[in-house]
Amino acid sequence: MIRGPAVAGQFYPARAARLKADVTDLLDRSQPPREALAVVVPHAGYVYSGPVAGAVYGRVSIPETVALLGPNHTGRGVPVSVWPGGAWRTPLGDVEVDEAFVAALLERFPPAAGDESAHMLEHSLEVQLPFLQVLRPEVRIAPIILSVDSLTTILRLGEALAEVVAAHPCAVLLVASTDMTHFQPQEVAERYDRLALDRVLALDPEGLWQVVLENDISMCGYMPTTAVLACARARGAASAELVRYETSGDRTGDRGNVVGYAGVIVGARSAGTAAGPRGS
Repeated sequence: MIRGPAVAGQFYPARAARLKADVTDLLDRSQPPREALAVVVPHAGYVYSGPVAGAVYGRVSIPETVALLGPNHTGRGVPVSVWPGGAWRTPLGDVEVDEAFVAALLERFPPAAGDESAHMLEHSLEVQLPFLQVLRPEVRIAPIILSVDSLTTILRLGEALAEVVAAHPCAVLLVASTDMTHFQPQEVAERYDRLALDRVLALDPEGLWQVVLENDISMCGYMPTTAVLACARARGAASAELVRYETSGDRTGDRGNVVGYAGVIVGARSAGTAAGPRGS
C-alpha cells in the first residue's frame, strides 16, 4: 500500500522543488556528518521547528534504514502501531518501507501490530521524510506510532528494537519524533524542557518517563523518546548531545505562549552540549 501525504501544504511545502529547496536551506552542514545511534527531532511545521530538525539531520549520516517512532495525535489504531509494508509518498517521491525490519520487530515484540489506521492522518513521522529523502534518496523506513501508558512495555519495545537492529544486515538509525512543552510562557517552557532534556542527555529512559509524568510536562513524544533511549542504551550508547533548542517564540516573537523544540544526537562519536502550524 502507498500512504499518501497527509500534511503536505500545511506543515511543509506541497511542491517538490520548493520542498527540496526549503529542506536544503534548513540542513546545517557546518560540521561533517557523523554516525549516530539515534536522534530526537521535532515535528511541527517547518516554519517553526524546521531549523532544529535541520540542525540534527545535517550533522548525522543517514544509513539505509531509519526506524521512525512518533506519538499518536489522532487516537486511531493500536497502542504499538507498525506500518506493515509498501511505501510512504511525499512530494519528493516514494520512500519504501523496510519490510524485513518491520516483520522482525512484529515477530520479536508481540504487543506490536501491523496497523495502518494510526498512521493515515498522523504528521509526526511524515514531516521527517523530506529530510531523509534529500540526504539519502534511497532510504527505507520502519514507521512506528505509540500510544502506550506502560513504562514496562515501552522499555521492552526499546530492548526488542535493539535486538532487531543488531540482527539487521545494514545500519539503522532510530528517530524519536517529539515536540517539547506546549503552550506555556517561554520561561516556563524552558524550565520544564530542561528537566526532560537533562534525562535525555543522561540516557535515562526511566528518568525521562518519571519527570514528564511527575511534572505534567506536555512533551507529546515522551513515549517514543523513552523507547529510543532504551534501545540506544541497550546498543551501548555512551553520549548524547543537545544540538539545538528553540521555541516557537524564537520564530514568531510571541514568547507568552510557546512550544519547545529540541534536537538531540545520541551515540555520536564526540559529545558536547549547546543550548541554544507550532506544535501538537
